[in-house]
Amino acid sequence: MLQTTNNVADRFEGRAFGRVPQTLLRPAENMINSAPGSAMIRVESVDKAYDGRNFILKGISLNIPHGERVALIGANGSGKTTLLKSLIGLHAISGGVIETLGERFSSRPSPEQLRRLRRGTGFVFQRHCLVRRRTVLSNVVHGMLGAPGSWRGFCQTTAQEDWRQRAMEALDEVNLKHKALERADALSGGQQQRVAIARALIRRPKLLIADEPSASLDPASGRDVMELFSSLCRQHGITLVYTSHDMEHAAEFSDRVVALKDGKIHFDRSSADVSVQMLGKLFA
Repeated sequence: MLQTTNNVADRFEGRAFGRVPQTLLRPAENMINSAPGSAMIRVESVDKAYDGRNFILKGISLNIPHGERVALIGANGSGKTTLLKSLIGLHAISGGVIETLGERFSSRPSPEQLRRLRRGTGFVFQRHCLVRRRTVLSNVVHGMLGAPGSWRGFCQTTAQEDWRQRAMEALDEVNLKHKALERADALSGGQQQRVAIARALIRRPKLLIADEPSASLDPASGRDVMELFSSLCRQHGITLVYTSHDMEHAAEFSDRVVALKDGKIHFDRSSADVSVQMLGKLFA
């Protein structure tokens, strides 16, 4: 299939990809400098209020080690998406301190810290946010936007060769290399979400953040996407933090479940120790 894809690319581009080395996702010891088990994320007494009065987060404290897969669960309005985005500086916090990828900040990270956080983080959200009329390969290359010279990443035909190779490696990881030159809007919803995962992985991130990554998919496609997503992170030592309303996904595809209720941590348990009774109390 690789040779077929390369031949199509030759005709389309006038140049070949060549045989792609399987090096997109380095082993964990090469990707993460800190010792296993040390904290990727530290949250210390974090508060968040959008209007200065009504607090969404109330004294949240949390440590997430390198390589751990953590599911954030809770009812609508419990604060899980706010916490997820606060971890990487997308929301300013009202009190407390956050340290992510070694960047420590209160309120919000500095512009320099924010750039470093974005370089080390991959993002996958409920809406795939693909450019529908562009090829799958171009959409994956878009993951390099923001890197030096990234204006070339707007389209795979102008992208530098190593980015194209890395994009093909990422597509191979999500079993879509054969779709590289198809338009994104020709794919199913599950396939589009896998393209979004490949786009997140092209930067070889240390941390992956996902907000309801399977919520827009049918049950079978959602399960396939979560299984792929979780197994890639586990295999390559990437820290994964994701929100989910699907309790089966939360328990099965994570190492740990952190439940929020009314802006506070309701429980923080190993996924194997989460019971139906605990979940019932969470949503009561």
